[in-house]
Amino acid sequence: MRKNSIKNTRINTQVQRELSDIIRNEIKDPRIHPMTSVVSVVVAPDLKSAKAYISVLGDEKEQADTLAGLKSAEGYIRRQLANTVNLRNTPQITFVLDQSIEYGVKMSKLIDEVNHQAGDVE
Repeated sequence: MRKNSIKNTRINTQVQRELSDIIRNEIKDPRIHPMTSVVSVVVAPDLKSAKAYISVLGDEKEQADTLAGLKSAEGYIRRQLANTVNLRNTPQITFVLDQSIEYGVKMSKLIDEVNHQAGDVE
């Protein structure tokens, strides 16, 4: 199976949707921040591993706590994923903190600030 095949894209989307649902509705760990979202999932072509990119709206401590909570619930998440997604192999999930949304918000604020200052100069 090629890396960007239609089947692989469909599997990535399905795993992302189910993973998001499991994190939001089924995990009761207090370390996991309520504003946690699954940005994207990349499942390896052999279906044995997956990287889940997680975004947490909060400070660095909340992000670290959320990552620790997800890492400790990894077995439970994988078991729930096996029950909901029909795959030959259930992938081993690695959680990666994705700060692209936070970076985008920061850049947007900086651009607005520059535009506002430029308006004051004229």
